[in-house]
Amino acid sequence: MSLVVVPTRELAGQVAEDLRVAGRLGGARVVTVYGGRAYEPQIDALRATVDIVVGTPGRLLDLAGQRHLDLSGLRSLVLDEADKMLDLGFLPDVERILELTPPTRQTMLFSATMPGDVVQLARRHLRQPLHVRAEHGDEPDLVPLTVQHVFRAHQMDKIEMLARILQANGRGLSMVFCRTKRSADQVAEALTTRGFAAAAVHGDLGQGQRERAMRAFRNGKIDVLVATDVASRGLDVDDVTHVINYECPEDDKAYLHRTGRTGRAGRDGIAVTFVDWRDMPRWKLINEALGMGIPEPQETYSTSEHLFEALDIPAGVTGSLPRAERGRAGLDAEELEDIGETGKARSPRRPASRSDQAPRTDQGPRTDQPRKTRVRKRTRAGVTVRGAETAQPDQARAAKAQGSGEASQPRRRRRRSGRGRKGSTASS
Repeated sequence: MSLVVVPTRELAGQVAEDLRVAGRLGGARVVTVYGGRAYEPQIDALRATVDIVVGTPGRLLDLAGQRHLDLSGLRSLVLDEADKMLDLGFLPDVERILELTPPTRQTMLFSATMPGDVVQLARRHLRQPLHVRAEHGDEPDLVPLTVQHVFRAHQMDKIEMLARILQANGRGLSMVFCRTKRSADQVAEALTTRGFAAAAVHGDLGQGQRERAMRAFRNGKIDVLVATDVASRGLDVDDVTHVINYECPEDDKAYLHRTGRTGRAGRDGIAVTFVDWRDMPRWKLINEALGMGIPEPQETYSTSEHLFEALDIPAGVTGSLPRAERGRAGLDAEELEDIGETGKARSPRRPASRSDQAPRTDQGPRTDQPRKTRVRKRTRAGVTVRGAETAQPDQARAAKAQGSGEASQPRRRRRRSGRGRKGSTASS
């Protein structure tokens, strides 16, 4: 049996599908296991004869701990996107998986970059490893067929600029990257309101919703995918013509992985990056690391002429897609698959409203629970007054007096004498 470990669920599905296509003639049996789906179908698939298992570290460890996945006879192991697993904090889990495998296995490690931790992992667990670089020594980091555009944009004007870029001539499928999940939701909702067929993909969505959005994007039912960096690694979608960094990436590696979603397999691509004023220090580091030669991006607004000219945007385009051009079926046209989703609730529960509660038939006080009698302690300077350790509340005292036949008299407040006060006179 062979095992392929990947950092994200989306990448696990893509790798498994590619392996099924490659091993179709040989009859290779491929099983995909990852979180967010029910355990039972994955356990049933592992009980049958399996040739290749593709999964994420967390679910692999869970199944191995439940004795549903036996790695003692593993022949080959593949660690895909090792640097991404390092960024997500999966390297300790990967090492635990490696401890469950025999030392005679064949291990292959794929990584876009080689940080120090990944190099140490390779030295500890690989036997006489051979380092292979799939590039020329003088090859630039940026894809030559991808045209890079960088604009200094105002935060309040970004959505207007994005709406106009998405109406450029020759635009096909487009990916918009945000740094936070909240921003991805806001951008996707704003684009949908403006008539674009858009959907969001990020970690707070259920697995069924994430797979639904990816299927709709690949099938062309939506043409704008708004995502966090979860979709910037390993995903290969054909005909992505534009990649827009709605927010400046964290570093040069994140920039390369985002813009690498376009200009693939010899195709042309366009990468657009919005840099806010507060992002200028970060952008200068990215520009210096990649040698882009754009240390000071041009200040740009949604009405700037150079924006329309650089991206071939037709004149007169506004911030909304004309109704005549809204031909995509949209996300609702893609069926939401019931995958037996596990995990926490994806949306906050709404507290029950008054209309949802059972109506009261009486208008009197509630009698479903006995009312507790409050016990008060009278203290003076922090010391309990002798003879008044427990003082009943007024209602209880009144009821006690009524039961004993005594009249309920209001308590009289003792007046303090004016002795020693300024301006007071002594009584004779």
